Amino acid sequence: MLVDKDFRFGLSIRYFRSREALVEIAKRAEDLGFDVLCVPDHLGAAAPFPTLTAAAMVTERIHLSMYVLNAAFYKPALLSRDIGALDILSDGRLEVGLGTGYVREEFEAAELPYPSAGARVDYLQHMTEYLTENHPRVPIMIAGSGDRVMTLAARHADIIGLTGAKVRDVEDPLAERIEFVRNAAGDRFSALELNLVITAVPGPDETIPNLALTRRNAPDRSEEELLAMHSVLSGSPREMAEKLVGHRDKYGVTHFTVQDNHIDNFANVIAELR
Repeated sequence: MLVDKDFRFGLSIRYFRSREALVEIAKRAEDLGFDVLCVPDHLGAAAPFPTLTAAAMVTERIHLSMYVLNAAFYKPALLSRDIGALDILSDGRLEVGLGTGYVREEFEAAELPYPSAGARVDYLQHMTEYLTENHPRVPIMIAGSGDRVMTLAARHADIIGLTGAKVRDVEDPLAERIEFVRNAAGDRFSALELNLVITAVPGPDETIPNLALTRRNAPDRSEEELLAMHSVLSGSPREMAEKLVGHRDKYGVTHFTVQDNHIDNFANVIAELR
């Protein structure tokens, strides 16, 4: 067993076809050892609050979160109302994930103005400060990659969502972003939880993952380069578990989130780590 008490594992649900399908995957995630069930915030995908409320009603231990809410879609007081209700309905299992939002087409479809990048970060800070004041016991994750978002996360969030994106021309972009967060957080860094989204996992009885999602964000990289990325797992469950242990030991990353289509084989990785 590759032991570490601090590991946490999240499962992201993007779509579901029926109430029964949602109930099944929420219960399975809890039974298989996932710690957090999360929903992204994109038009055309599952709606975060009703989905998480339904999951809260049929689970007992797993935490509920969003990975991540587009802060610009909401007004603070109205979002605060929904957070308060879901926190009660989940018996205090709620965590809140926040981001700036970045898909212009979604803003246009929602009939909302698309602010500049700087204005979106300003609004994310406003939202974060409001929610922190009104829900002090609900953990907040902020995910992103740019300097201003990472500074905001380092100073105000409980969980840092790392994308591994190359903001500067460095050999190890994940290490560079974590060092940036460390410097911005100061004394509070040791209390922060570092999260990384895993973008590719092999299917059961396979060792090479489907790299389509990873390639979408890094179209110029070779397959060998994609397989070497921090966010990509390959090999047996034991080998994948060893890579996550390496991430913990080298970078301090202990919280990993995978897509729901990877639930079965990633459960085998969890079993190796507990």
